[in-house]
Amino acid sequence: MPIQLYDTHSRSLQPLVAEAGQPLRFYCCGPTVYGPAHIGNFRTFLLQDTLRRVLEVEGQTVEHVRNITDVDDKTIKGAIESGLPLKDFTHQWTKKFHTDCAELNCLTPHKEPSAVKHIPEQISLIKQLVEKNHAYATEEGSVYFRVSSFENYGNLSRLKDREIKSQSKNSAGERNDADEYEREAVSDFVLWKKRKPEDGENFWSSPWGEGRPGWHLECSAMIETSFKGATLDLHGGGVDLCFPHHENEIAQSECAHGRPLCKHWFHSAHLMVDGAKMSKSLGNLYTLDDLRAKGFNPMAVRYALIAGSYRQQLNFTIETLHAAQSALAKLERFASSLLSKTEEPKSAFGQYIQPGNPKNLNRFTKAWEALAINLNTSAALGALFGVLGSNPATSMKADEARQTLNGFGTLLFALGIQLFTGKDAPLEIPEDIYALGQARWEAKRAKDYSRADSLRETLLEKGWTIKDSSEGFQIVPK
Repeated sequence: MPIQLYDTHSRSLQPLVAEAGQPLRFYCCGPTVYGPAHIGNFRTFLLQDTLRRVLEVEGQTVEHVRNITDVDDKTIKGAIESGLPLKDFTHQWTKKFHTDCAELNCLTPHKEPSAVKHIPEQISLIKQLVEKNHAYATEEGSVYFRVSSFENYGNLSRLKDREIKSQSKNSAGERNDADEYEREAVSDFVLWKKRKPEDGENFWSSPWGEGRPGWHLECSAMIETSFKGATLDLHGGGVDLCFPHHENEIAQSECAHGRPLCKHWFHSAHLMVDGAKMSKSLGNLYTLDDLRAKGFNPMAVRYALIAGSYRQQLNFTIETLHAAQSALAKLERFASSLLSKTEEPKSAFGQYIQPGNPKNLNRFTKAWEALAINLNTSAALGALFGVLGSNPATSMKADEARQTLNGFGTLLFALGIQLFTGKDAPLEIPEDIYALGQARWEAKRAKDYSRADSLRETLLEKGWTIKDSSEGFQIVPK
C-alpha cells in the first residue's frame, strides 16, 4: 500500500506514487536567508524531511529540491544595513541554515537552486507570460500577472468560494507586502519590480528596465529548470504559502507552459509558542541557538517539532522540550537494553538507523502504519512507546534483539531521530518528578503560591531542584 497523504487541492487523502520509472519529484519552498531560521520555519522543514524519509523507507526514489530565496525586500534591506554585498550577506545566512539543518539531522536536498542564480530564467518566464497576454508592463517599468486571464485562479486555496479582493494578506491572515506596486487590478501580482532607490546596487537589466523579479516568480523558474519541464508529484510549504504564493506559482507556471504544475500539495500548519504566534516583541521567537543556549539537545528540538500532527497547530513550550528530553532518554534506555543482549556498545547503534524493509518492522508495524497514513507522527510515537512500555527486551535472546534493533532503527530513521549524541544526551528525569514540576508550574501560574512552595519542597526532598524562567521551568539534580 503506497504512502497516503492529505492533498490540499482535492481536500482528501491521496496516494503518493511517482510515474513508472521516474523518481518522486518533491519540491519545497525553502528559507529566505536574511537571518537565522526560527523554529517555526524548521517545523515545516522537519516535517518535509520526515515525509521524504518515510517515502525512502517505503522504497521510493525521491528527487528532493528545496530552493534558497536570496533576493527579496528582506535580503536587500539586510545587506544594505550590514554594509555587505547581497551575495556575501545571503551566503553567511545560507551557511548558518545548512549548519542548523545538519544539527537537526535533516537530509540534504538533491538540488538547492538559488533565486539569484536563476534571474535569466525568471526574465524568460516573464517574456512568455507577456507574449501570451497573461502579464502586462506598466509605464513605470514593473510587470504584473493578470489574474483575470487564468480561470482556475483560487482553486488551491478555495478562493473561488469567496471574492478575490487583493494580494494584501496570505492564507494565514498575515500581511503580504510583496505586491504593493501599481497595477491594473488589486488581485494582480508583481512579476518584475522596477528599481527603487532603496534597492541600492541590487538590480538587474531586463526588457522592462532595471529591477528584480517578484518573490512568487522564482519558484516557478527553479521548478522548471530543476525538473526539466516535468510536472511535480509533490509540492510542500507552510500553510501561509497556500495563498498567495502557491496560487501565484500555479497561475504563472501553467499559463506559461500549458501543463499542470503539481499533482499533490502538502501544507503544514503553523507553530504556536506559549499559546501565541511567534514574534520578537513577545520574546518567543526561538532559533536553534537560543534553545541550545538553554541546554537543549537539537534532537529534543526535532522530537518536539515533529511530535504533533502536521495539519494541526502545534503549541511549543519549554515544557515540551523537557518532555522531549525525557522521551529520548527512554528511547536510549530501550536501545541500551537491546544492545546489551547483542553484546554491542552504544557506538554500534548508529548502524541500525537506516532505511530498512517495512515488512520486517515486526513490533513496530503499528507505528510504521501511522506514518504511512497521512504522516501521523503523533500516533507513530504513541505506538512506539507502547512497545517500549511492554518491555520486550528482558526475555530476548541475541538474534531476536538484533531483529528488533533493525526494526527500531528503521523507524527512528523515518522519524530522523538520532540517539546517544554525546555530551548533549538528554538528562533522564523520572516521570513522577517531571509531573511534580509541571504541577508546581501550573500552581504558580494560577498564583496558588502555597501549593507551588509545597511542591518545590517535595521535589527537594526527592533530590531535585526546580529552576524557573519567563518561558517555563527546568528540573535538575540537587
